Amino acid sequence: MAVKTIGVVGAGAMGTGIANLAAMSGFEVVLRDIEERFLDNSKKRMNAFMEKSVARNKMTADEKEAALNRIKTTTDLKDLKDVDFVIEAVLEDMELKKSVFKELDEVTRDDVILATNTSSMSITEIAAATKRPECVAGFHFFNPAQIMKLVEIVRGFNTSDETVDRLKEIAEQLNKEYVVVNKDTPGFIVNRVMIPHFIESIRLLEEGVASAEDIDKAVKFGLNYPMGPFELQDYAGVDIGYHVMEYFRKEFDDTRFSPPLLLKQMMSAGRFGRKSGAGFYDYE
Repeated sequence: MAVKTIGVVGAGAMGTGIANLAAMSGFEVVLRDIEERFLDNSKKRMNAFMEKSVARNKMTADEKEAALNRIKTTTDLKDLKDVDFVIEAVLEDMELKKSVFKELDEVTRDDVILATNTSSMSITEIAAATKRPECVAGFHFFNPAQIMKLVEIVRGFNTSDETVDRLKEIAEQLNKEYVVVNKDTPGFIVNRVMIPHFIESIRLLEEGVASAEDIDKAVKFGLNYPMGPFELQDYAGVDIGYHVMEYFRKEFDDTRFSPPLLLKQMMSAGRFGRKSGAGFYDYE
C-alpha cells in the first residue's frame, strides 16, 4: 500500500524536522506529543524554518501554507490509527520507546511499518515490544532533518527485506540518500564513527594540547569537515553525546567509550551546549 499519511511521535527537534520534511514532500502528517505546548512550539519552529526558505526563494509562500495545512497535531496516540507509516522520535530512553511501540502496535494497522529515529539504541529490543518485529526498523535522520541528506535504515534481528525495501522507497520520496545497516549494533554507522571522534577531541582539550577553537579549526581544514567536533556537540546538545557514550560503554562493555571527565563535569554543571548557552567553547 502506498504511503500517503505519516505519523510522527515526538515533537522535539528531530520530530519537528521530520514532520516538516514529510509535509514539504507532499505527505499528510499526524504529529503527536504529550502536551499541546510542545506541539505549539513545534509548529512555530516549522513556520520559522519555512519563512527562511521563502525568503531565500527555495519555496513559495503558498507552498509553505500548503505544507503547514498538511500537518495535524494531537496529544492522543490513538489519532495515528489511520496513518500508513510511523516514525518515532521521542527521548532516547529505551523503556519509553518500548512503551510507545507497544501502544502503536495496538493502534495502527498490522501492515504499517513502525520506524524509530533512535541514533544508537537496539532496534531488536524496541521491536520486541510489538507483535510485528518484521515491520520494525530504524529510520535515523540527522539534525536538521529538512536539510541533512542522510538517513540510516537499520535492520533489527527480525526486520524483513520487504520492510527495508519500503523504507528505501520512502527515503527516496523524502529526497534523502540512504544507507542500510545490516546488523543491529549500537550507534549503527555514523555514531559508531563519531563518538570515538568526540571522545578523543575532548581528551585533547582536557590535556591542554589545544583549545576547542583550534581543535575545531584543525578538523575542519585538515579533514574538510563542515563543523568541528565541539561546534557539533554544542549544536546538537552535549547531553546527547554523553548519554550515547554511556549507552555504548554498557552495551559493548568497553571503557573506551566512557565519557571523559570534562564531559561529566559539564553535565553536572548543566552546560549542555546551545540549549544552556554554555558549551565547550566556554571551557577554561
